[in-house]
Amino acid sequence: MTTTISGSSGVTFPAGGVGNPAGAVVGTTDTQTLTNKTLGSGLVAGASLITSGTAVASTSGTSIDFTSIPSWVKRITVMVSGVSTSGTSNPLIQIGSGSVSSTGYVSASGRANSANNTAMATSTAGFIILNSAATDVIRGAVVLTLLTSNTWVASGVLTDSVSLLSMTVGGTSPALGGALDRVRITTVNGTDTFDAGSINILYE
Repeated sequence: MTTTISGSSGVTFPAGGVGNPAGAVVGTTDTQTLTNKTLGSGLVAGASLITSGTAVASTSGTSIDFTSIPSWVKRITVMVSGVSTSGTSNPLIQIGSGSVSSTGYVSASGRANSANNTAMATSTAGFIILNSAATDVIRGAVVLTLLTSNTWVASGVLTDSVSLLSMTVGGTSPALGGALDRVRITTVNGTDTFDAGSINILYE
């Protein structure tokens, strides 16, 4: 059965229906999984292009990796809640294509509290998050955005809920050898361990 729109430029569609038979237009009550499709500007209301990773408990280990990030991703949000480490080495967010890049970043992080006590740290090894003590408990988010040619920029605001500090993060990554496919959260010295909280990402 077909439905025909008459006129000088008539188009014939196969009939939709329950079960979505092969070749049929998707019916109003049907569902369909899109594979290798390109979504244009006319998105369906309620559709989401934001994908959540799986939250990881940051209670052990020296690094936490999120891998298999699709090549089409243009923005990643790294979210931390109650994250703490065993020492005072500053946390780092690193990215990579095939492997993690640990050189060539231009990154800085600053902090301040209500008494206007300020400090700053910089790094070429990753997007740095300023840490002051092993007792720090960090909460907030850092957004990574594709600039061009596999180069990413970072911007974020976080807080230390123990010392009541606010922290800002900013910087630029080196040009990766290909599309970003992984994000790592670690520390500058690479030996301090995570001992509290959880970390997750959103990508779009």
